[in-house]
Amino acid sequence: MNIPNKITISRILLIPVFIILLSIPFDWGEWDIGNAVLPVSHFVAALLFIFASATDWVDGYYARKYNLVTNLGKFLDPLADKLLVAAALILLVDFGMAPAWVVIVIISREFAITGLRLVAAGEGLVLAAGSMGKLKTASQMIAIAALLLHNFPFSYIGLPFGTIMLYIALFFTVLSGYDYFVKNWHVMRDSK
Repeated sequence: MNIPNKITISRILLIPVFIILLSIPFDWGEWDIGNAVLPVSHFVAALLFIFASATDWVDGYYARKYNLVTNLGKFLDPLADKLLVAAALILLVDFGMAPAWVVIVIISREFAITGLRLVAAGEGLVLAAGSMGKLKTASQMIAIAALLLHNFPFSYIGLPFGTIMLYIALFFTVLSGYDYFVKNWHVMRDSK
């Protein structure tokens, strides 16, 4: 297994740690950040989320630079992103920080694209993520990090940056899903 795939697997292994940080009521205190209060556990979870998200860029860059792109990597990398984003969004709904309907749309799109990829894999095809999908992933990760940080540093001016980014992520999620299905509809049409 090459280094980019090991980095991707490490991102997957960080997800349970992230979930534990947000699910267990650690009493590490909280910080006043303007018009909001930021629990230290949310701050630590946000740092872990940002680190895990950054590994997405690192493994892709490394794989392309050293010509280590593999079918396993094309499959695992978007899967790791989907698992990390879904875990974070579900926890944000639980905290009342993200609307459930937005999260349902985002996760539904991910299931639909995964289904299309599975059909393609059955036909011997690997569908890599496109540029729209990368934009969708980036906007989702920015939104989640901002929400986990309770809009810091924008909390000092009362700007709901995380919520704004979440709706931008929703837009790119729907748009990229549509684009992905249009470009790859032949896989469904021609499947046996």
